[in-house]
Amino acid sequence: MTVTWRHLPAPAREIALAATEAVDAAKDRDDEAYEAAVARLAAAERSGLVLGAVVRLLLEETHPDGLDGDDVRRVLEQCVRSAAGWRPDVSPHVVLVLLAGALGVYNPGEDDSPPDPAAIARHAPLLVTDLIAATGRPVAGYLDAAFAEIERTERHD
Repeated sequence: MTVTWRHLPAPAREIALAATEAVDAAKDRDDEAYEAAVARLAAAERSGLVLGAVVRLLLEETHPDGLDGDDVRRVLEQCVRSAAGWRPDVSPHVVLVLLAGALGVYNPGEDDSPPDPAAIARHAPLLVTDLIAATGRPVAGYLDAAFAEIERTERHD
């Protein structure tokens, strides 16, 4: 069954479709499909926000008692090791920034500039794919929850 997200505005629908395709390509280790999906994610203005929300939801589900420094290190190492076999350009620093951002603790210092949207788009699906493997659930449910959470937050702001 294919999820279409017809209820979403076109920009959000494009993020959902591209994210799903990127995660599927990452699971299959399909470089060509991954690059195409990542390019679409990089072009979508709010894809980082959506993918960050998905990562946070997955972290909450896979670590219901919270995360400590050792948990973050394990998640980081697992993701980088898993991706390095087929994505030699994986950056531990970008994955760490994604984790810290999803947890709400990323604060770039004077000497640290945040990764650009293309780097976020290249790495977030790798992290999502790695985290989702532990749940056994499709990414669509996490995307739905992320969009609902973002909408709720924007209505209250």
